[in-house]
Amino acid sequence: MTRNSAIPSRQGAAFACVGALFLFSGLAGCGDQSGTVSPTDGSGGTGAGAANGGTGGKAGGGGSGAGPVGGTGGTVMAGTGGVLAAGTGGGGGSVGGASGNAGSVSTGGGSAMGGTAGAAAGSGGSTNAGASGMGGGNAGAGAAGTAGASGSGGGGPPVEIDPDALYAAPNGKSGAAATLAEPTTIADALTRVNAGGTIYLRGGRYSLGSTLSLTKDGRDGELIELQKYPPDAERPLLDFSSVMTGTRGMNLSGDYWHVYGIDAFSAGDNCMFISGSNNVVEFSTFSECEDTGLQLGNGASDNLIKNCDSYFNADATLENADGFAAKLDVGSGNTFVGCRAWNNLDDGWDGYLRPADNVTTTFEQCWAIDNGKLKNGSVGVGDGNGFKTGGSDGKNLRHNAVYRNCIAAGNVFDGFDHNSNRGSVTILNCAAHDNGANINFGTTNIAASLTVKNTISIGTLGMQSATMTDVTNNSWQNGLSASASDFVSIDRAVLKGPRKADGSLPDIDYLKLAPGSPLRNAGVDVDLPFNGSAPDIGPFESTE
Repeated sequence: MTRNSAIPSRQGAAFACVGALFLFSGLAGCGDQSGTVSPTDGSGGTGAGAANGGTGGKAGGGGSGAGPVGGTGGTVMAGTGGVLAAGTGGGGGSVGGASGNAGSVSTGGGSAMGGTAGAAAGSGGSTNAGASGMGGGNAGAGAAGTAGASGSGGGGPPVEIDPDALYAAPNGKSGAAATLAEPTTIADALTRVNAGGTIYLRGGRYSLGSTLSLTKDGRDGELIELQKYPPDAERPLLDFSSVMTGTRGMNLSGDYWHVYGIDAFSAGDNCMFISGSNNVVEFSTFSECEDTGLQLGNGASDNLIKNCDSYFNADATLENADGFAAKLDVGSGNTFVGCRAWNNLDDGWDGYLRPADNVTTTFEQCWAIDNGKLKNGSVGVGDGNGFKTGGSDGKNLRHNAVYRNCIAAGNVFDGFDHNSNRGSVTILNCAAHDNGANINFGTTNIAASLTVKNTISIGTLGMQSATMTDVTNNSWQNGLSASASDFVSIDRAVLKGPRKADGSLPDIDYLKLAPGSPLRNAGVDVDLPFNGSAPDIGPFESTE
């Protein structure tokens, strides 16, 4: 459903910690409905300098929670003539965490040894080599510490702290130095940052009474970073509940930004509206706003929305607000990867155009669940589609869409919805389960083309019509029929579970093919990776 005017009244809202496990570069945060993981980072001790040289404190080990950062090695001050060893770096976290930094040694009167590097990093982490000790008096420079083993590749921004970053905090003062010790406000930091610069947001609730405007431009290779502060376990919550109805939370009109690890809540319109281009919004949430959680429009193009969640968005009339939207006057080349939209009053994703035409949007590993329903699960009066591919006032505009490895489940109306979209739609290795109709493209205002391959339908299928169709190797063809026995699980509740430590989608058994299912190796090659003699049907490829 499109929104043409401001809503006349402001709905009340109270924040609940929902959505996902949050992590920024190895720091675990709060999970929602399915559990909580807290970090237990150790702190390095500080050795006291004595007459003969104190011994460096040993850093605390990395926490046992998913992806903690190891403790920082102790710093020691040399006594007169002493021999000092730097503190030992903290152990790496068990999952996704970076290992501790090696301890450093201050200049002393005696010789000094370089710190030993942290233990091997957990999966996704990195390890810093120990710093060389600085010799004093008769001693030469200490030997360099030995580097620990690197973990397997991780996601998100680097652990290293930008030494030139601006800092904002819930208790920041506008005009302050914008340092860690003297943080400023977000609004003030946004006016001071430039291409290649970084703004760190300290954890906690920011009570905001007006729209945050991200107007500056970065450059290719010099993004402007707006991120949670990496060492903080608590994420920054941008609370717009005091703004008036019709007021957006964040306007991103600049180009080349990277927004990471923030939660936007309870705006009077969109939580975030993007009209700029070449931006990345990652591992962030948008919830309980009075219009679409995150919307792209006004020519926005070539943006990447990655590992984000949008949920419980609803207007006061309980009929509008999508999870995500690339609609109306949006530009082309926007991509959603690993995103989830659930319990939004209108659609999970809305692609309705006015007046943009012949634009293309891509979706990879995105999940739309229970849209058209209120936060409490009751049905509202919105459209209730999982992925609304397009549509327009004159029923003549083309929104070309590509869906790969996507899931639509439990949505009130259609899982993948035509809505008079006249463009070309491609659906590859996707799944639609228990929607009003799963994949529904009608003959009225017919689409230019429809390609559906290697896709699962459980429940009411719907129509697959277009001027040109290529619909093959799906679960309802070639004598196949998908049923519960084909899958390890069909419990869709797990689709809303906590994200992994790096922000990626949770590992789940839902719709994974059971051993012996005839849907294994029954697909056709569509240039996506597969393991067997042919691709599996569905969004998850089996390990052979």
